[in-house]
Amino acid sequence: MINPSVPGWIDKFFSEQKISEMKLVPENTSFYDNLKATGFIYGHIISLDTKSPIPIKGWFKEEVSKVALFNSLFGVYTITKQEVNWNDFISETVSFYNEMHPEEFNLFKKLLPKNTPSLTLEKFIDERVQTNENIISKNFSHLVTNALLFIDVLAFRQYLIHGTIPDKYLKKIEETIVNIVTLALKVKTNKSQYDDLLIKLFEASIRYSKFSKNSNLSLETLHLDYFTNELEKKYLIDIAGMALWNDGVLENNESYFLYQLAETLTVSDDFVQQSINDTNTLISQHKKEIPYFNYSNPVKHFYDQTTQSVVTLIARNKTRLVKEIVQSKELMVLLAYSTRRDLDEKEKKKIKKQLLDICKTIPSLTIFLLPGGSLLLPMLIKFIPTLLPSAFNENLDLEE
Repeated sequence: MINPSVPGWIDKFFSEQKISEMKLVPENTSFYDNLKATGFIYGHIISLDTKSPIPIKGWFKEEVSKVALFNSLFGVYTITKQEVNWNDFISETVSFYNEMHPEEFNLFKKLLPKNTPSLTLEKFIDERVQTNENIISKNFSHLVTNALLFIDVLAFRQYLIHGTIPDKYLKKIEETIVNIVTLALKVKTNKSQYDDLLIKLFEASIRYSKFSKNSNLSLETLHLDYFTNELEKKYLIDIAGMALWNDGVLENNESYFLYQLAETLTVSDDFVQQSINDTNTLISQHKKEIPYFNYSNPVKHFYDQTTQSVVTLIARNKTRLVKEIVQSKELMVLLAYSTRRDLDEKEKKKIKKQLLDICKTIPSLTIFLLPGGSLLLPMLIKFIPTLLPSAFNENLDLEE
């Protein structure tokens, strides 16, 4: 089972997916369609398109994003190179990311001990799926930032073809995406509370260009003939469709905009209709899970996200937590007392101090050691009774 939060997951991916035995190379159309079905294009990933199924239930969003991005890069590599060469793929991907952010990644490499290429790539991908330093903003920009991760896939294709990323390619595609979204929102008949937010999130998520308003913006001024590959064209249409989505109903002028965009990009009308259907299906089914559509109560959303993260961490470290707690005699006694009576303030402080000491021994629980992390300890204590042996839980005693 792959754990994307610890080193070595890329090599584990290679082993579990039996990459060395792969012979079938996908085509552009099937690759994109399969990728879109996973939600990667929309920034809300519901599954992974891999040879052997990888269950993602219980994973953090960033963990899913890391594996999805890596798998997408591998997919576009096999299409472009028409071969499956694992070592060459890892080497090419590392070189690609070094070129994307030479200053940032070179400094990053100096701070790290010498790693294998796959471990280096893990570090780069981990950096790519990070959004903002502000953890609250990070939760809300997750949808848009992840949707723009497909830019990496498109740029990697260019790198494989030319041996370098074409000059200003990243800047050009980012500006085009933001401008298309802006045009799409302008033609929307029914404005929603999310429209301004969407633009702000795109502004916050672009990496290679500065957002600037253009009063003379139109499809003609975008010079869309720059994009000649099928993957680029379909992606631009799907991004526009996502911006126009409004409870599954497209007004005539909104549909016209999509078809006009497709005509400019020389994409068939059939794809536009399929794009509308696919976008509506995915967002309708998963709207409640997408942060962007739950912005009305940011505090509640942030609390829910944090709670879920803590619950996941505790569940993953259940065995080690129990072992550490059992070895702490005083903590065991106090927790046993807590099942029969309320603890006083002094006893509660002792529990918190000892739990923090335990968290120091389990790396993935470092969230509790961050500034303000001790405020999460009551949440950990809440779940402690379910982690302790049944002898400490009187609710499990059977009546004789």
